[in-house]
Amino acid sequence: MKPHHKAKYLNPFTDFGFKKLFGEEANKHLLIDFLNQLLPAQHQIHDLFYKKTEHLGSHELDRKAIFDLYCENQDGHKFIVELQKAKQNFFKDRSVFYATFPIREQAERGEWNYQLQPVYCIALLDFTFDDPKLPGHYLQNIQLRNEICEIFYDKLTFIFIEMPRFQKNQEELQTHFDKWLYFIKHLEDFEAIPTHLQEAVFEQAFAIAEIAHFNPQQQKDYENSLKYYRDLKNVIDTAELTGREHGFEVGKEFGIEIGKEQGIEIGKEQEKLRLINLMLQQGTLSPEKIADLFGVDKEFVLNLRNHHP
Repeated sequence: MKPHHKAKYLNPFTDFGFKKLFGEEANKHLLIDFLNQLLPAQHQIHDLFYKKTEHLGSHELDRKAIFDLYCENQDGHKFIVELQKAKQNFFKDRSVFYATFPIREQAERGEWNYQLQPVYCIALLDFTFDDPKLPGHYLQNIQLRNEICEIFYDKLTFIFIEMPRFQKNQEELQTHFDKWLYFIKHLEDFEAIPTHLQEAVFEQAFAIAEIAHFNPQQQKDYENSLKYYRDLKNVIDTAELTGREHGFEVGKEFGIEIGKEQGIEIGKEQEKLRLINLMLQQGTLSPEKIADLFGVDKEFVLNLRNHHP
């Protein structure tokens, strides 16, 4: 990770920063501009409104990082966009799980023919998948297809943006979408608006993201959100590094490739237990938040705490 500095602009990958930029009614024109770079011509957004995410239950962190958006195009046709700032643990499972809510909520009482509005599940990732890709391949557009790769169902689309794979510099920005990704990826590091982003929509976004404009409570909330984000990143980065190192050592003892793979998994699980116990000892986070960080049940964390007071 980059060294911490007193930033002028917020980090959009924090829960607070993500909501500030994309989750407030007053700023929805920014969200519309961004989403229209991702959506097909027939589903360019003319207007949208936010739906409360009660279905996320007790997961307070998810409620801050997932928005269900009810959208209309120029012709008045309606469709649904779910935008999320994705977390790394069990990401694909989480994406499919949350996609079921905007689908099921379309059910009508009484007689209903099951006709659904299109649903787009868009996730902004600050991590990468393990599967290999061509250099610069940072955007995945996924639909349900059959065995000969024909689209079987076109009303459910997953769009994943792997931000670490976006490597363009300022001189390489060619499209409005390029500029949005460059803005999101580097926002926290900017000290002034760069030349290539001196357009009205980005100037408005920079003004919204400037920390000096926050009131004292907002600044406090942002600092807490930033600390949580950094803690999470440090935990994941440490677990991955230690897991790989330990895993390869275990794999060498078996002397075969499968030993390496199993060793990596063993190393990851052992490191996860060690880090959970360490965070319990520090006592800075509740068992609920620790469980959310590591993608485990709260009961699992409580059992660890009870057995290792």
